[in-house]
Amino acid sequence: MPVFTRLRRPTRTTGPARTTEPPRTAEENPRGEGHPPPPPEEETEARRGEETSKKPALRTRCARLRTEHPRAARAARWTLHGLSAALIVGALLLPNTAGALRPNRFTRIPAEAIIGAVLLLALPRRPRIVAAALYGAGIAVLTVLNVLDIGFNEYLGRGFNVVLDWGLLDDAQHYVEDSMGGATATAAAVGAVLLALLLVVVTALAAVRLSGLLDRHRARAARGALIAGTVWITCAALGVQISGVPVASDRAAAALKVQGKRVRDTLRDEAAFEKVARTDPFAGTPSDQLLPGLRGKDVLITFIESYGRTALEDPVIAPGVTGTLDAGTESLAEAGFAARSGWLTSSTYGGSSWLGHSTALSGLWIDNQQRYRTATASDRLTLTKAFGKSGAWDTVGIMPGVQKGWPEAEWYGLDTVYDAFGMGYRGPKFSWSTMPDQYALEAFQRLEHGRKREGDKNLMAEIILTSSHQPWAPLPEMVGWDELGDGSVFGPIQKAGKEPGALMTDATKSRQEYGRSVEYSVTALTQWLERYGTEDTVLVFLGDHQPIARVSGLRASRDVPVTIVAKDPAVLDQVADWNWTEGLRPDRDAPVWRMDAFRDRFLKAYGSVPHPAGD
Repeated sequence: MPVFTRLRRPTRTTGPARTTEPPRTAEENPRGEGHPPPPPEEETEARRGEETSKKPALRTRCARLRTEHPRAARAARWTLHGLSAALIVGALLLPNTAGALRPNRFTRIPAEAIIGAVLLLALPRRPRIVAAALYGAGIAVLTVLNVLDIGFNEYLGRGFNVVLDWGLLDDAQHYVEDSMGGATATAAAVGAVLLALLLVVVTALAAVRLSGLLDRHRARAARGALIAGTVWITCAALGVQISGVPVASDRAAAALKVQGKRVRDTLRDEAAFEKVARTDPFAGTPSDQLLPGLRGKDVLITFIESYGRTALEDPVIAPGVTGTLDAGTESLAEAGFAARSGWLTSSTYGGSSWLGHSTALSGLWIDNQQRYRTATASDRLTLTKAFGKSGAWDTVGIMPGVQKGWPEAEWYGLDTVYDAFGMGYRGPKFSWSTMPDQYALEAFQRLEHGRKREGDKNLMAEIILTSSHQPWAPLPEMVGWDELGDGSVFGPIQKAGKEPGALMTDATKSRQEYGRSVEYSVTALTQWLERYGTEDTVLVFLGDHQPIARVSGLRASRDVPVTIVAKDPAVLDQVADWNWTEGLRPDRDAPVWRMDAFRDRFLKAYGSVPHPAGD
């Protein structure tokens, strides 16, 4: 049988004959020579195929693992669902005080979760995803505000104000930097920001995950929301409680309402306080009618950091502090001094010392940063400025805590200010405090109090003592006054002191070291007065605020001691009607005034005549 072979007809070409050479590889032909580019459609398909072939291997592996291990995959999926639900519910129930962080606070039914579930069930897919993400992010932001509330309540005895308090976070970082070093402060700040951002992202993703679960099980989810809502309403109506806590919770809504009220009250307060700051009964008082009862005296107004009622009444702290005050009363009496003491209710608590200073000296109730800015921008006559305005005193500020520009010096009416770098100190810092109180007082003696003044003026000084500033570790100790030098003598004392971190988690140790710090400050001040005080020296010393809640307690008062010491009996006779306690320690039931009342009472007691502006 013949074999026939079918021959292909050669293709006609108009150019040179084509060769049958196989195509070269990319390495051999990097420019693609000899191969025309594919059409755009073919190129797109090729690229798509290439991208498909390069899909992450992780997704493929996950799909394979789900197929090969369905039970494990199901368990992991439901674990993520459970963690997401726990995060959302826990955030909705989170209290805003440290004392309320107890397990029973998280055994409640949050109304916000029920409402959120109903809302998400009612939305189509894309709006549902967006709403879930915003819902989760909003819960995270509220959680951050609750955490800030916990911190502010713990340290300042009040909640966080979203209008005024962001600047205090910067102050907190500087405090950590001064206490524990720049690296720790930077790490803490960066960590806090990253943690807050991570919380927002994770909570938003958790809400989106749960919204998808609700959508896949719509019927059961709707029935569950109906049952949960019915239980919530019933528990709320009947007042059902578990371990003393209501089962029905609207904690998140209440927290949001509180934050909104703070914002509203802050904005209203700003305008109202500005009017109050402009009204000053002594604004027009002539210079010769200011403080005639103290002419010829050197007057020192001294604030002791965190010196509060707790120091005199807490059973752990009081024995050492009251013993120091009683010993100081006796030693000053032997030197010819007498004292009277009472109580003032500070405008601040746990920190923000400048609010207490400005309240006591201006006669205005300055309890937040906005009021402080308004007051310091006004022409208010501060007590320190009144001394300068009278023309009978040079005014000086001893400010060891000031480490940068301080424009408020003009508002206080201080002619000269010695800050942390202006007193010649070369010794170590003691945590936040730049120098021991004993050195600051000796520097004041050397620079101002011990030198002759030009003309017939006396000296008025505002002195801030900082050694009792938290965290109360390490603490300075008294040394011989003749040994102070440039402060280098404190080097070994600082090295032998406690670490700040050792106190931050131990309330009892914090209380003990706080008490020691107050004892040190009072001892330094009374010894200075015994050593350098004269017949014409008048000392007024007081606390600026109570210590933080970890030391003073969550419901402690805001009272601080205030004392006037003088050799001249006439000085104390002029305040006899105040009914203050004799000595450096006020009785428990001694008179209590608001701190903003001190300026006017002091001015009037020493002969100042009220004259409002325009009279």
